[in-house]
Amino acid sequence: MELWHNRILVLDFGSQYTQLIARRIREAQVYSQILPCTASLATILAYRPQGIVLSGGPSSVYEKKAPSVAKELFDQGIPILGICYGMQLVTHLSGGKVVKAPHREYGRADLLIDDRSDLFKGIGTGGSAVVWMSHGDRIERMPPGFRSIAHTSNSPVAAMKSETKQRRIYCLQFHPEVAHTPEGAKILRNFVYEICGCTPTWTMQSYVDQAVTQIREQVGKDRVICALSGGVDSSVAAALTHRAIGDQLTCIFVDNGVLRAGEREQVKKTLASQMHLNLRVLDRTTQFLDGLKGVTDPERKRKIIGRLFIQNFDVESKKLKSVKYLVQGTLYPDVIESVSFKGPSATIKTHHNVGGLPARMKLKLIEPLRELFKDEVRVLGTELGLPDEIVWRQPFPGPGLAIRVLGSVTKERLAILRGAETIVDQEIRGAGLYREIWQFFAVLLPIRTVGVMGDQRTYDNVIAIRAVTSVDGMTADWARIPNDVLARMSSRIINEVKGVNRVVYDISSKPPSTIEWE
Repeated sequence: MELWHNRILVLDFGSQYTQLIARRIREAQVYSQILPCTASLATILAYRPQGIVLSGGPSSVYEKKAPSVAKELFDQGIPILGICYGMQLVTHLSGGKVVKAPHREYGRADLLIDDRSDLFKGIGTGGSAVVWMSHGDRIERMPPGFRSIAHTSNSPVAAMKSETKQRRIYCLQFHPEVAHTPEGAKILRNFVYEICGCTPTWTMQSYVDQAVTQIREQVGKDRVICALSGGVDSSVAAALTHRAIGDQLTCIFVDNGVLRAGEREQVKKTLASQMHLNLRVLDRTTQFLDGLKGVTDPERKRKIIGRLFIQNFDVESKKLKSVKYLVQGTLYPDVIESVSFKGPSATIKTHHNVGGLPARMKLKLIEPLRELFKDEVRVLGTELGLPDEIVWRQPFPGPGLAIRVLGSVTKERLAILRGAETIVDQEIRGAGLYREIWQFFAVLLPIRTVGVMGDQRTYDNVIAIRAVTSVDGMTADWARIPNDVLARMSSRIINEVKGVNRVVYDISSKPPSTIEWE
């Protein structure tokens, strides 16, 4: 989607913070796009970027096969900002010297600023600013034509810039993109505004206007279908497409029997009644639960649910005439992952989505969210008028409660889990914690424990509560829910959900654990 003349490219050298760089620039309302560092010079220039950021990375520039770029990139007159590894790469390719530091510098550092004319304009008080370091190499000799513009007690060259008019290159040894550098976002704004000359045109209203125009041109008078889960991604994608083409869009929602309490009713009320989407609801509870009968392996559960979903979607879509397009809620992190310099991640678990549909059904794709991060999708949903219960809905796995019922999936066990999930949701909302927690849910464990209720021995089920804080789900920490809230959850679940006599709280982080239990 060619939307923005103000474009900052971020070249990824394998840093864990690369996406964060792009997000920070977008927060300044300037469009930022990530490319792998292996992109050719011709590819980079074809995007006509206003500026380029070279990310950090785990390598050392003096190693064999260290990731690099064409040296000619530095002579194109495009402003460049090298961050950590990016700074060392500029040094290495431009005739300077990078060596292993006597001591790794990691954590907070006081940056002493020597030049406030552009990149550090308005930064720091009393001549210094707090920054976050994370590097094991250092600049021993700057390249010809560069000078230091900031230093720390451990790094004589903590920032530098080129003094030649042909090379508009700035470099930072620290990470401005992380929250631990309090004025880092302002440094990045100085780069994109003062140095690159960008203007803040990246807004959701402008995105809507351009996306609607493009969808209309792409679709013409043909019909479009969308596999709707009721989650924020598919709902926003459907709403945006509906704004563009109206009733040419048909959404299909499959109730697979492993949804949360009231989920089907909420989708019908919100998306059909309020948003006026053309929605077909298929109740396939019996079919899915029969398919899952006796299955305990989580990967088998995922594959069974995925296969049955595709089968139902395929049958229903064939009833419609002139369907040529399929809407998918693909997000920008999915796009980045597919071309990442580091390569696709190892498969920890199979993700159930509609990714298998296009090849099977020979439909052309419409992916109206493929330029956006998750937080931007929520902003877009609000811009489109979607209610908060959809926009701020928490991530929910495609296999649904089937992978939160550990062991066999039955109506009885699903009823226990739904009862517990409802109480967890009510208590989190009641405590005003809903927006603070990335994801929370209950898990029904495949064990029973001894208990005492009403002076009688019980031998019943165990519910685990899982709640995590995160930015993008890639890493997560367990949420510090107040003890009184946890106590109310436990008490209510044990007293109100028949068949439960014990509640535990999961205090594992990701990694090493995953957010879901299966």
